Amino acid sequence: MTRRNSCDHCPGSHSGARACLASATVKPRAWLLLEHPGPWPERIEQLTGPAPIAAAVQAALAAGVRPQLIRRTGRRRGVPPVQVYAAYSEGDRVWMEGRELTDPGGLAELDLAALAAGRSPGLGERVTDPVLLVCTHGRRNACCARTGAPLARDLAARFGPLVWETTHVGGDRFAANLVCLPAGLYYGELGTAEATAAVAACLRGEIVLERFRGRAGLPEPAQAAEHFVRAHSGILEIGAVTVESVTGTSPYEAVVSARGTRYRVVVEDAEQAAGCGPDCGENHGSYIVRDLTLLNEAALV
Repeated sequence: MTRRNSCDHCPGSHSGARACLASATVKPRAWLLLEHPGPWPERIEQLTGPAPIAAAVQAALAAGVRPQLIRRTGRRRGVPPVQVYAAYSEGDRVWMEGRELTDPGGLAELDLAALAAGRSPGLGERVTDPVLLVCTHGRRNACCARTGAPLARDLAARFGPLVWETTHVGGDRFAANLVCLPAGLYYGELGTAEATAAVAACLRGEIVLERFRGRAGLPEPAQAAEHFVRAHSGILEIGAVTVESVTGTSPYEAVVSARGTRYRVVVEDAEQAAGCGPDCGENHGSYIVRDLTLLNEAALV
């Protein structure tokens, strides 16, 4: 029996009151997005059909690529054809390509090992517009459907074909969640106004720090260090801030470059309140900044 969590018993959950910085998923840099109208199983690896899509999910997982099922809001078409995107989001190696496959059997021809290494899997043309993923995976967590589905509809009304519903992206306790690819930007605890601001910033190549969870593929202390440098410097361009290194255990020491200016940042673990239910128990920790110093200069905070 599938367990469905509800946050209705927890006033204030998913209200934007909790800090969500440095909570983006840390593993994926390579992504494979596969159109599938649903219903979606509780976990994507449990998908059984259509067979070519289920096989592509398993192949992606085996290759170290993160698969996501995607679908349009409202009335959904069946499959085929299947819209497919491949994306890579690591540092300045950020790109995406996409194609609509009339025959989903063509998924077996993708070079997923190349994608995992940051190279084209042979999918198709590069995609210049971002893909905006809103988690609506209600079978995984009811909060994602309750808060994500209306947000997806609102964003689709504003930004059209850029917007897709998607399966679990991590961090259920921060629903509604938005992921902007190919940059791998995570936002959480979003209402329509906050999500619209985040998307508008993404389209102009920037980040909004409010409700910004971090960048996928970076260790959490690195996400925290990037966040604090951006907050201090006011630099919001997506590619303008780079975490050069993170060392130690809490407190962690990071070196961060922002438009050529290098900072030493010391961040420390901090506890947050527990999630709103048994399935919202991810990412209880957060981070605080202990020191932010221009290298070879006096401390700034």
